[in-house]
Amino acid sequence: MPTIGFIYPDHAAEDDYPFAEQLLGGRYSLPVEHIYGTDLHAVPELLDLGSEHRLAEGASLLAKHEPDAVVWACTSGSFVYRWDGARDQVEKLAKAAGKPASSTSYAFVNAAKALGLKRVAVAASYPDDVAKLFVEFLGHGGIEIVSMSSEDIDTAAEVGRLSPETVVGLAVSQDHPDADAVLIPDTAMRTLGVLGTIEERLGKPVLTANQVTIWEGLRLVGETPEQAELGALFRCH
Repeated sequence: MPTIGFIYPDHAAEDDYPFAEQLLGGRYSLPVEHIYGTDLHAVPELLDLGSEHRLAEGASLLAKHEPDAVVWACTSGSFVYRWDGARDQVEKLAKAAGKPASSTSYAFVNAAKALGLKRVAVAASYPDDVAKLFVEFLGHGGIEIVSMSSEDIDTAAEVGRLSPETVVGLAVSQDHPDADAVLIPDTAMRTLGVLGTIEERLGKPVLTANQVTIWEGLRLVGETPEQAELGALFRCH
């Protein structure tokens, strides 16, 4: 059974991963191990959270699962390093794990390319200064952002407590008529259970952090499973 290990910061919406295991019929093992830092959407704290020694700790915790690939399941803790820094972050993680590695930020870019998306709307839970760094990262990856909203939520724990109705409302309200898709970047937001609802209401693809992170891990090991409940991304080959 292919195994993809995820390094997840603190606690918020990590139950999206066992939920995805179930939706994928138990054909993949998706273990999650946690690292801990200050639970704050602020640049200095995010730089610390995604630091080399913390991710090396996460890789060490995942070793017992014998993963075939490892993904840093944190968007803000990767794009805050900017494009080249995030690439260096992933390379060091791969070295520490001894396995192919990636991060949620690169997962968004790769997923958008897989769907042929050119222009997107971003519905971010972060404060504005952090959300703008995500927009910058996507732009470096060749994706045009036609609109961006920031909910100015300070901590991941607060995001994890958002109700499904609130998550749906956030995504739908921040759509843009010129956008090919809506992107929701925070892995602290529980989204897998409402993906179908959001896509149905918008009539376009939706990419969410935990969704693209799981897809990226599967991509690293050459797997492209179909599962309609996981959104348009999992109907794309």
